[in-house]
Amino acid sequence: MWTPIAAILAWVRRRSTKVKALLAAAAALCALVALKRMVKNPTHFFVASEAIHFLGILVLIYKLATLKTCSGLSLKSQELTAIFLAARLVCSFFMEGDIHTVLDFLTLCSTLWVVYMMRFKLKSTYIAKLDNMPLYYVIVPCAILTILVNPHTSHVLPVRMLWAFAMYLESISVLPQLKMVQNAKIIEPFTAHYVFALGIARFLGFAHWIIKVYESGGKYLFLIGSGYIWLPMMLLAETVQTFILADFCYYYVKGLMDGRLIIYMPLKH
Repeated sequence: MWTPIAAILAWVRRRSTKVKALLAAAAALCALVALKRMVKNPTHFFVASEAIHFLGILVLIYKLATLKTCSGLSLKSQELTAIFLAARLVCSFFMEGDIHTVLDFLTLCSTLWVVYMMRFKLKSTYIAKLDNMPLYYVIVPCAILTILVNPHTSHVLPVRMLWAFAMYLESISVLPQLKMVQNAKIIEPFTAHYVFALGIARFLGFAHWIIKVYESGGKYLFLIGSGYIWLPMMLLAETVQTFILADFCYYYVKGLMDGRLIIYMPLKH
């Protein structure tokens, strides 16, 4: 059915890459302004981000439990997710002990169940040849950044370094999944819903930091950190996560508007 939204998407598809980037930036800015007006406490964005991530994992659990297949799902991304959640859970236990700790615990348990199912129960349906991004491409840079840039707080050094490592790893943990999607050129509905949920979660986390910076007049970036670098690095990590998933989210919405359950990704030249 030809709707106004479909007409807008068709118009956007005909624009150049530069125009699309500008339109995406304008849409993101409008969304941030709307969120700031609707939600008074930016911390709620972080809670919503973690809750949406948990819901995304529940979608995967439903897929594995009912369809009995993990086809199209990256085991490496799930293992990276489990690693950063475990690191963040330890930090949350020592530093916060609140709703964030509960949500991280629930998401970690759910992710570990997905990893178990993929490694053992549904191993025959896992397409390993498409999940071919080496993990050291992701883990080594995060470990180096953790040593170079980590927060200066009153907590012990191992906890501070775990905090930094979890943040860096989370920002790029979805790369193996996106690489697998690129290799397959298509993504089935449940996995698509999961990746889209990650995109929404990451945008809300990004909104949290952008609004914090705006409300502080930019001073928030320099409150704490190693040589005034830590908080800018946190903001950079959130930005990287958001833009990594933005392209997929565009094709996800486009697919829904076209009435397709299976998302087709464009060929990369």
